[in-house]
Amino acid sequence: MVSTKRKVQLLGMLCALLLLAGAVGCKGFFVNPTLSTITVGPATPTLTIGTTQQMSATATYDDGTTQSLTSGVYWATSDDTVASITTAGNVTAVGVGSATITAEAGTVSGSTTVTVTVANLQSINILPTNPTTTVGKSVTFTATGIIAGGGTVDLTNSATWTSSNTSVATMAANVATTTGTGTTTITATSGSIQGTTTLTVN
Repeated sequence: MVSTKRKVQLLGMLCALLLLAGAVGCKGFFVNPTLSTITVGPATPTLTIGTTQQMSATATYDDGTTQSLTSGVYWATSDDTVASITTAGNVTAVGVGSATITAEAGTVSGSTTVTVTVANLQSINILPTNPTTTVGKSVTFTATGIIAGGGTVDLTNSATWTSSNTSVATMAANVATTTGTGTTTITATSGSIQGTTTLTVN
């Protein structure tokens, strides 16, 4: 017959085993969720030169929960001549154009595009003015934006360049390559503002 002392020992061992099994079994309920995606906001903001925007990074985990990671990610910009960014996610609009802003945590990242424009742009001047050249030559143009109050900004690299007559000249960025005789209107566009000049090819 098992003694009372032995019964107590066996009961104690059984309880210990049950507690251990419970601890191991419950452990699965407290596994840290895995980071799935990062969403950068605000989505595709448009800024004017000199202004700032605080970006946000929101993490979504595999269990469906979300969490702010704004101060816990690595921030980067694809073009710091257009938009710079601090380690805290604060963007400063530096020059006209677009830049991709990325937030990264480990192997997971998210991004959005920031577009920078010129505030109070009044007109665009193109140089050279009404140039004349011959077939087979190229002409390089520059575009200067005139801001309300008399300020200027170089739009050469950020403007959209077009030729109205591609049988006379085609555009690659701000460079016109002549293909035939005649005239064509060269246009530089920034936002809703355009500047034009006439290229004559002999």
